[in-house]
Amino acid sequence: MSVRTNIRFYLNDVLVELGDVAPDRTLLDFLRLDRVLRGTKEGCAEGDCGACTVLIGAHEGADLHYLTANACIVFVGALDGRHVVTIEHLKGPDGALHPIQQAMVEHHGSQCGFCTPGFVMSLYGMWMTNPEPSVREVEMALQGNLCRCTGYAPIVRAARSISNYGKIAEDALIAERAEMIARLEALRDGNRVVVSSVRGDLIVPSDVDDLAAVLTERPEATIVAGATDVGLWVTKFMREIAPVVFIGHLMGGIEQGEDALVLGAGVSYGRALEVIADRLPQLRELFERIGGAQVRAMGTIGGNIANGSPIGDTPPPLIALGASVVLRKGDDQRTVKLEDFFIDYGKQDRAAGEFVESVSVPMPGPDDLVAAYKVTKRRDEDITATLGAFRLTVSGGIVAAATIAYGGMAATPKRARAVETALIGRPWTMGTVEAALPAFETDFKPLDDWRASSDYRMLAAKNLLRRFFLETSGEAETRIVRHEVA
Repeated sequence: MSVRTNIRFYLNDVLVELGDVAPDRTLLDFLRLDRVLRGTKEGCAEGDCGACTVLIGAHEGADLHYLTANACIVFVGALDGRHVVTIEHLKGPDGALHPIQQAMVEHHGSQCGFCTPGFVMSLYGMWMTNPEPSVREVEMALQGNLCRCTGYAPIVRAARSISNYGKIAEDALIAERAEMIARLEALRDGNRVVVSSVRGDLIVPSDVDDLAAVLTERPEATIVAGATDVGLWVTKFMREIAPVVFIGHLMGGIEQGEDALVLGAGVSYGRALEVIADRLPQLRELFERIGGAQVRAMGTIGGNIANGSPIGDTPPPLIALGASVVLRKGDDQRTVKLEDFFIDYGKQDRAAGEFVESVSVPMPGPDDLVAAYKVTKRRDEDITATLGAFRLTVSGGIVAAATIAYGGMAATPKRARAVETALIGRPWTMGTVEAALPAFETDFKPLDDWRASSDYRMLAAKNLLRRFFLETSGEAETRIVRHEVA
């Protein structure tokens, strides 16, 4: 295997080549400290506030896709072959303000201004693919951006008026896309990247086979895909993570079969959402509430599974649907039911040097009722307190099968087997649901923490089963009321 010893990427319009970069060096620190590009702000350093939002362009197939990302938790080692765009690169014709900046000025979308560059970059990512957004689409694009001053209404008005100040076809990133694709294509050499520094090694495998080889050689390595979790290990807990293997460019394929979806471990939440909205619309709302747009763009399905968090958003619905994961070590693969992958807190059925390669998700049958509900302190961009996922097969009014899984109720994502048993073989009625509720006490003993008390989690879990019945039986309709911004 040929090895290259530097990271290469474009920063705005400049080629960057780094032969000495630490595996835990964040893009935010690189921009502000090394390149003195200080329009990208540090607010929370954990991917929550959006003040550090940049665009990262990835050349996939014949196109170049720009996605928003939180620079505070993106590592420089993950940028090989990418195009990073910061607020300093924005410009309009003849040096005038960019249309997004002009819209923010005209609609008074900035007050103290600290968060403004992040908002502008998030709106830039939205505008390139959706130049005439609805209010809801703007809200979705800005879920990961927090502002304490404006109340958001001026920003939303600015977002919906961007195209009044310029044409998307004349935007620099659109007009110069073919040239940037050629530049990025020229960086591809098929080599493994290994960069050594005083803080340890970073490795970028050339492909999945090379990843398997790397982990055979370095089973102790930290695997980093989107860094939406590992990033906080560094910025909040100051953990040493070297050596690091960056895999965000791998395993991004999706196979859509009639009976199942197969998602590569590197499929992002945002990419999965595009398919989920069509094939599993019952899960669409849940996926729309995973982090903000920046987190959905970077975080991966495989990472959410492999980290084993008891409050991960994707394992409960995937368990409810009967998903399985393919694990790989070297040239050997094995398939494990997802519910069996989680053993105990911080412990999964994954050996040293083994990695999650893909997840297979069976499609529900015609008699299956499916839903997933996430309970949080705030609606958008918040971590789960309790998450319930349900799949019931109801035939002739009788519950023929049930798979119910919860997150935030135990040390791992866990099935509610006693509750399932209490439902199976009985009529799908509120009486059956109420009779099954005491079984929750058998299945779960939730913890108390700052996110929710044990009593609250238990009550919420029971109420989610009640909600599932009301929504699927037609006895009640749950609606989310949204107020349009004038």
